[in-house]
Formats: sequence, C-alpha cells, structure tokens
Amino acid sequence: MPDGQIILSNYKETPVVTGFIDGRMEFLSFDRDSQLNNIYVGKVDHIVKNLNAAFIKYDGENIGYLPFNKISGACVLNREIDKDGSLKNGDEVIVQLESEAVKTKKAKLSTAISISGKYSVITLGRNGVGASVKLSDEIRKSFIDRTRPLFEAIKDTYKDNIYGTDIGLIVRTNASDIDPMEYDRIISDDIKDCIQRLSSILSEGRTRTIYTCLHHAEKNAIDKAKTFLKNSGIDESAINIIEDNGIHGIKSKIDELRQNRIWLKSGAFIIIEQVESFNAIDVNTGKAIKGKNNISLDVNMEAAGELMRQIRLRNLTGMILIDFINMKSDEDYEKLIAHMKKLCRQDQVHTNYIDITGLGIMELTRNKNDKSLKEILHEVENTVDNRC
Repeated sequence: MPDGQIILSNYKETPVVTGFIDGRMEFLSFDRDSQLNNIYVGKVDHIVKNLNAAFIKYDGENIGYLPFNKISGACVLNREIDKDGSLKNGDEVIVQLESEAVKTKKAKLSTAISISGKYSVITLGRNGVGASVKLSDEIRKSFIDRTRPLFEAIKDTYKDNIYGTDIGLIVRTNASDIDPMEYDRIISDDIKDCIQRLSSILSEGRTRTIYTCLHHAEKNAIDKAKTFLKNSGIDESAINIIEDNGIHGIKSKIDELRQNRIWLKSGAFIIIEQVESFNAIDVNTGKAIKGKNNISLDVNMEAAGELMRQIRLRNLTGMILIDFINMKSDEDYEKLIAHMKKLCRQDQVHTNYIDITGLGIMELTRNKNDKSLKEILHEVENTVDNRC
C-alpha cells in the first residue's frame, strides 16, 4: 500500500496544506480567504443585453455577472420573473459565487444553488439523479438506480419549501464508504439535510437585507487532502498529518510549479504555457534515447502522468491543449487516449477528454473550481508586499 502524508506548512506567511504519496507531492491547497461558493442576497446593478447577462452587486462592494440562462425563479425575491426569465435593474436575487474575479473578469454568479453533504449534492433548478464520474460505470449505475426512487420520494415532500422549483441530485464519491446494508438510510438522511439547508437559505433570503451572506462555504483543506489521498488508494488510518519542519522543501516544490519546463525521468520534458483563453502543453523527447523501440509511446505515456499531476497542482482549468510526440501507429494512439481518459476520471476536478485534432493536438476541458496556482501566488505575494 502506498504511503500517504499530509504536511501543514506556510508559503510566504500563508498556510498551505500539501499531500504526499510515497514522498512525492500530489496535492496542494492554500488556506486563504475566499468567497467561492458563498451564497448572497444580491441586487441587479445593470443589464447588458448583448451579453445576455445581469451584473449584480452581491456583497456591497463587488459585482459579478449572472447569465440569463442560469436564473431560477425561486431566487428572485422582489417579484415573479417573466416567462423569458429576464431580470430588471434593482431586482433582488439570491446568488452563489461560481467562480471568483480574475484580473479584468468579474466573478461569475449562479442561481443554480448547490448544497453539498458528505455523500450527495443538491442543485436548485436541475433535475434527475447522477453520480460522480470518478466512480466506475458499474458503481455509478448501481448508485443511480438505488438512489433515484429514494430521492423522488423525498423531494416531493419539500416541493413547497423550495417554491415549486426542480432540484437535481449527484451522489458523491464518498458514498462508496457507506455500508451497503445502511445505504438507503444514510443517503436519505444526507439528501434530506441538503434539501433542508437549501430551503432554509431560500426562506432566509426573503427576510434579510441585500448584500447579506446567507451561507459561508466550508473550505477545509485538510479534509480535501484526506479525500484526495483516500481516492488515491490510501487507507485513512494510514494517513499521517504532520507539521512541516523544513526537511520536505515545500517552498522549493511550490516554486518549481512556476517553471514552464518540467523534466521527466526518461530525459524528455514538457513545457506548460498559461495564456488568457487556454493552456498549452508541449511534450518533447529532449534527452530521451532516440532509436529505442517505441520511444514515442513510452515518452508520451510517461508525460501523460506528469502533465496531469502538473495540471492538478497548478489548477489549470478551461481548455487544455496537449501536443504529444507524433506516433505512427493508430494502436499507440488508442493506448495513449485510453490512458488519458483514465487519468481524467481520477482527477478530483471534473476533467473531460474531448478529441485529438487533425494536427495531433489532444483537447481536454477542466472545470473551473478555484483560481489557478499562478493567480493565487500573485495574490499571496501582493498580500506580503502590502504588509511590508
């Protein structure tokens, strides 16, 4: 069984939680103030019709944008919205922060309010039952089939509490930890708790003043690190949590993630470039032994594991384009694609393999869950500079 450690450290006076597997850093999270996933009573500041969006002041200072296709009537507090779902200046709306502001981009807001439990996630304005894509297809199907009738029976009893709006359910990866004999009871209790919290938020929003924060999202980096290590095959009882004593080189390992060139054991290397609209990754043979049988496939398979590790640690999101070394065999490409799909399924953040273009560029998309490491480090350094 692999060895797992969670190391608590600091980077330029900011707390950092790292997860190590067999001595290699695989998880990184900065413990910093964040509004991500918080829920507010906002007010429409202005409408931009050509963007099909409303700009909403949500905390008295900051403004985010809310696409019109993401508006739930249950979240509009001052009136019933029209059939076309459009908002007006001055409307009061319950919104959840879907992604934080970055540079010139405003924060993205949503009325598809999501509430997470230990084993389930309830989302307002959605419908149906799904399960985490990190689970195998067989387990996903069994969870969905077993949970659907339970969920349908539960949600009917809460319809008035959520103002007649649909809700959807996702069964989380943690549901695998439930004793099968206790599954129905435990998952039902978890679903009920999530719906009750959602209905309380919708009810409280109708009695609170604008710019009130109705819900502070929990951001426990240690729990996230534990979940990551457990999903990587490490028993929770075998995970050691220790304070950094300097021998692990946390600062230097984080600084290495600023570099755009990463060398592989084979002598090959990958180059990572972050630009405004996408992330580009280039795989090169470098010093790898040329002439070796199947060198291209071997390097590409090695690079695949490392580049996915880099994507995770740097938290690259959005469109990711990967230029692997060209291969002559269709069979080799099939092996590489299967390997990448497996690695994407293992990522805690929803990551999709899209295709390989005619020019041999592999396309992935990765959901935006937080700021990138590059953006976080910029914030951290600005905070330190302002203290000086």
